[in-house]
Amino acid sequence: MILFQIDEHYRSCNRLSFKIWIRSLFMRVPIHIVDFEGSFNSGVLEWGVVTVLGSEIVSAQTRLCGTEIAIEPSEIAQHGLHSKLLETCAPFEADFEVFAGWRETGPLCAHNASVEDRFLKQTWPYARQVPDFSLHTAVTVATWGPWLDTLQIYRRLYPDLKSYQLQALVHTFDLENELARWAKHYCPKTRMQYHSALFDALATALLLQRLFSEKDFPECSLFQLFTLSAGSTSVLNNRQQQELF
Repeated sequence: MILFQIDEHYRSCNRLSFKIWIRSLFMRVPIHIVDFEGSFNSGVLEWGVVTVLGSEIVSAQTRLCGTEIAIEPSEIAQHGLHSKLLETCAPFEADFEVFAGWRETGPLCAHNASVEDRFLKQTWPYARQVPDFSLHTAVTVATWGPWLDTLQIYRRLYPDLKSYQLQALVHTFDLENELARWAKHYCPKTRMQYHSALFDALATALLLQRLFSEKDFPECSLFQLFTLSAGSTSVLNNRQQQELF
């Protein structure tokens, strides 16, 4: 539906009109915040996804994923997931339609998004043909990105912080009580701590959400968030140039 709207409007108006229209459209699309627990050896053992629309959390989902590969003790010590707990769970590979559907409706977001992107590409190299939400055009791609990345965003907006780890940022910006409240509402009782996929996704969602009302960042737009999410200086420069046209 979004692809149809973009294509129809792109062919029926001039570039400036299209740019203004697409800005308003893309601030109304959902952003899906993703977190995975597991490793590139054992695969995804748990996923959590929080959907934000505008500045509101509108949904949150999570599940455990089975694996036939032995889970290293060091992994278990970090995330608490072991083979016995996962033995009746379907593998992550069963969820392509779920993640492809999310990517089709809006951009994906994560804290240190290159990790989540690698997990997805390791399982499914390509998504379906979907909008590139980072551009002012009707371009489509078959990738899981471009991603919004709260790690890169906060590094660029707040360059003097001591730590950009997820837990440290939640503490720095006084989001701990709010995170506990959302976790109580959405997270399984045994997964209400860091290194639990939905808990970490909720923490990332709160970091993203605060930017929409933060006085230090009054003109927050999806395109600005993509620019700040750039993983390299060259990508950052290219996106800054796009903002000028």
